[in-house]
Amino acid sequence: MATTPGSPTPAGERGDILQILDEQRNFLRIAVRGIGDEDARRRTTVSELTLGGILRHVTRCERSWTHILVHGDGSMPEGMTDPEQYRMSDDQTLAGLLEEYAAAGRATDRAVADLPDLDRQCLLPRFPWGPQQDVHWSARRILLHIIRETAHHSGHADIVREALDGASTTLQMSEVLAGQSS
Repeated sequence: MATTPGSPTPAGERGDILQILDEQRNFLRIAVRGIGDEDARRRTTVSELTLGGILRHVTRCERSWTHILVHGDGSMPEGMTDPEQYRMSDDQTLAGLLEEYAAAGRATDRAVADLPDLDRQCLLPRFPWGPQQDVHWSARRILLHIIRETAHHSGHADIVREALDGASTTLQMSEVLAGQSS
């Protein structure tokens, strides 16, 4: 069952895929739990990555791939290749970024519930760094790609957070699970 508030909960393979995706979303949300806007913008490693920037990128990534999943016509989603998507601007708040992320999750969950078939073939946009011929992915492969991207960047967020204040997603997840069982 997808746990994104307000999302449908399809059964079977769709439900399984959405559950795994939502588990990865939760790891990212846990990585930013309890910090403020200043810490969300703070760079803590040799990388340029910040927690807010990671959250902003993963939101853009999910929205872009959901656009491809829904439209499947090869159109390039707005902002998909924007390098600024990795930066949290001074006028953005962590609360606002988290709401945008939740909205992106709800849109993905609805799109998956509405798909006629996970085998549906979607034409990918031609990326400047990719092959310049038509490439099609199944809806299933796009969803697996969203899961991979979310998990990949959740790991980055865990490292950035640990360098920020020593908090660990693993320890925070234990606290969340302990709170759910009481």
